[in-house]
Amino acid sequence: MKADNTSPFRMARRAAQMNPSVIREILKLTEQPGVISFAGGLPAPETFPVEAMREACARVLRDAPQAALQYAASEGYAPLREWVAADLGRHGLRVDADQVLVTTGSQQGLDLVAKVLIDAGSTVLVEAPTYLGALQAFAPMEPRLVGVAGDGEGPRIDAMAAAARAADARFFYLLPNFQNPTGRSMGEARRAELVAQAEAIGLPLLEDNPYGELWFDDPPPTGLAARNPDGVIYLGSFSKVLAPGLRLGYVVAPRAIAGKLLQAKQAADLHTPGFNQRVVHEVIRDGFLDRHVPTIRARYKAQRDAMLAALDRHMPPGVRWNKPAGGMFLWVELPAALDATRLLPRAVERGVAFVPGAPFFAEGPQANTLRLSYVTANAAQIETGIAALGAVVRVALEDVA
Repeated sequence: MKADNTSPFRMARRAAQMNPSVIREILKLTEQPGVISFAGGLPAPETFPVEAMREACARVLRDAPQAALQYAASEGYAPLREWVAADLGRHGLRVDADQVLVTTGSQQGLDLVAKVLIDAGSTVLVEAPTYLGALQAFAPMEPRLVGVAGDGEGPRIDAMAAAARAADARFFYLLPNFQNPTGRSMGEARRAELVAQAEAIGLPLLEDNPYGELWFDDPPPTGLAARNPDGVIYLGSFSKVLAPGLRLGYVVAPRAIAGKLLQAKQAADLHTPGFNQRVVHEVIRDGFLDRHVPTIRARYKAQRDAMLAALDRHMPPGVRWNKPAGGMFLWVELPAALDATRLLPRAVERGVAFVPGAPFFAEGPQANTLRLSYVTANAAQIETGIAALGAVVRVALEDVA
């Protein structure tokens, strides 16, 4: 079909599945003066290691300027891939560097996996709710997305098994650590049972772990890929522990699929910027993250505590929320009569923004939910913003009473 009555261009069918990010559209609202935003999944810019980056850039341009500015290997910068493999080994995932594919952000990893594994009409399982960016990455491949019901610890095993048996699912995408959007994490027993059940029924897993290092009191249990390396594709990122503007992530895949992911990467962009890779390796190669990430954890934990305390003070009865043990988000459930999307304009008028929960569901959206990010606002802003949001919810409840 034509794009409009005058254009000679004919859109591919998959283009109809490409929609603007709800979160990106909401972020435009936050540009209004005086709006306190709990909407974006943006790391706190105060955590960016600017001086370390500046020094690393200078060293790279001094020691290897031509190589850093030249085309590079599609697989990624070899020393960085070796560092990733060694670091994952510390967390129980034994892989070789040749299984590591450096990507332009872990979002590209989702896109590459979608291109390689999804056919039109094939079934993909996702958590209910799940990361909106994954839904956007999968949608153009025209899959049938099936949400797997869960609880405070993540997807339920019985729901996963039932969904997998009902359709020949290509894979199950999930975030075990401090999930976006809910902030929930899977415990040891749930992880062990999920991996064992998935292996028994032949269901591949796609493990996305951008927040795993952002734990507050105790590190999360061993990841899914470490429990079944041949049945799990693993996605990692430097965005939340260094800086998202670098657009640097990686995919770790079983050898049976690694070659095809590399070919998809070559077709997409040839390679991730080599300069960025060398700079990041220069920053992290001497143990910098072991010193840097604890400062992020301490900051985010204090901000989470401030938001939890503010919610306790300002939310009316009937509103529920969780207490994430790490990451950047918490999940709020309003009384069933309220629609978070309809509340958003009222909230913005009061100077606060959030993300409605409905877009995070592949099917059966829960309109009375919303996501709050606590990492880019200080304690005073959190207090003011949650007080305003509580007032909006209170008025809305009075309206439906």
